[in-house]
Amino acid sequence: MKRRLPMVERDPALPERVTIYEVGPRDGLQNESAIVPTKVKAEFVRRLVAAGLPLVETTSFVHPRWVPQLADAADLLADLGELAVPTPVLVPNEKGLERALAAGVRHVAVFASATETFAEKNLASTYDDQFAMFEPVVEKATRLGLDVRAYVSMCFGDPWEGPVQVARVVAAGRRLLDMGASQLSIGDTIGVATPGHVRSLVDAFSGAGVDVDRLAMHFHDTYGQALANTYAALESGITTFDASAGGLGGCPYAESATGNLATEDLVWMLDGLGIEHGVRLDDLVRTSVWMAEQLGRESPSAVVRALG
Repeated sequence: MKRRLPMVERDPALPERVTIYEVGPRDGLQNESAIVPTKVKAEFVRRLVAAGLPLVETTSFVHPRWVPQLADAADLLADLGELAVPTPVLVPNEKGLERALAAGVRHVAVFASATETFAEKNLASTYDDQFAMFEPVVEKATRLGLDVRAYVSMCFGDPWEGPVQVARVVAAGRRLLDMGASQLSIGDTIGVATPGHVRSLVDAFSGAGVDVDRLAMHFHDTYGQALANTYAALESGITTFDASAGGLGGCPYAESATGNLATEDLVWMLDGLGIEHGVRLDDLVRTSVWMAEQLGRESPSAVVRALG
């Protein structure tokens, strides 16, 4: 592969280093209609780890009827065995946590909604009841020494309810952090965020006493705004970003949720800004080209198309 490095212009006002939280094997594949073989998923994870990703979210212990693509969660983890980096999994409830514990998982995540309608569609719950469902999960997991991450979806807009008030997102996030979650990932599930909105939301969390070090951003590129929003978040001090190799992804419960921010596109921008991240772009591009071949279609990532 002929490597064309971006010209580096370091901005001292931006963070020196960020953490890329890779979600390709879980969030990237969950919306695929054709079931991806477990062996292919395991190889995908191993290649991502080998490319230098410091965290790779592998799967979810949801009921197979909810997300058939992830029905092989236990088999996948058994195939992977011990890896050199954390491989978190999603757990929707206590039963999901029990399955994760049986598989030897040490890092879990819960996923809430900032809106009533998406809580119903994604969790078969209400906005308030979802927190009651998560509380015993977070309590038990933290008591057993597991790290717990929390996601909040529909933070910038909801396809059924429209604009989502910043105060509502902050309230939902605070409830999850107060339960004991170590980090909160703020999700632009349908990709409608814009840079000013991103800055306003980060400022609101800071005003509510939440340190930016406990926040992560999860952008979708539906309207081509994911990198612009990432830059705004960097300016606001955010240092953890979710991304999906090859730009894979979507949400089975929100049709307007298209692909995630592509990890390669994020890495290219970070390289140009002189921000350290530890990921080897060439290896990552090769991985996404390989995965696109397994799926039988071209990667939506601009950088993968340019370099691959």
